Amino acid sequence: MKVERLLINYKTLEEFKKFREYGIQELSMYEDLENNIIENDSTSPFYGIYYGNTLVARMSLYQVDGRYNEYFENRHNYLELWKLEVLPGYQSKGYGRMLVDYAKSFGLPIKTSPRVKSEGFWEKMDFTSVKYDLLRDKGENPLVWQPKDETQTSESA
Repeated sequence: MKVERLLINYKTLEEFKKFREYGIQELSMYEDLENNIIENDSTSPFYGIYYGNTLVARMSLYQVDGRYNEYFENRHNYLELWKLEVLPGYQSKGYGRMLVDYAKSFGLPIKTSPRVKSEGFWEKMDFTSVKYDLLRDKGENPLVWQPKDETQTSESA
């Protein structure tokens, strides 16, 4: 099994409906996909893992311009990881880790906003809390991950 970029088409739209049944409403990517549907668009921000013909895990991953960076010391581009979700029958089998490891493979810092009660998972993935009061004032509680060389660079600066 491998992580693959999901095509935006009606088959993927049907697959997303399975997640909506199990996931929290605001985490559903169904509306995002439906609003942006271009048949077989291969530049979508959606990634997933199939088990046979069934989409069992998914996430949205896109790059953010460093000019809008409020989360990392250096003003460089980073990845925003959203809506990571694994179907209930496939949880605790490493699919979430595979998606996060795939995101890390780009070598850019990553920011995510964790679901309720998912902090333990993100801690295992080496994500840490952002300690900026400004972000808390906005009602955000983001978690971040930095590539090892970036962490060492910002610590030694």
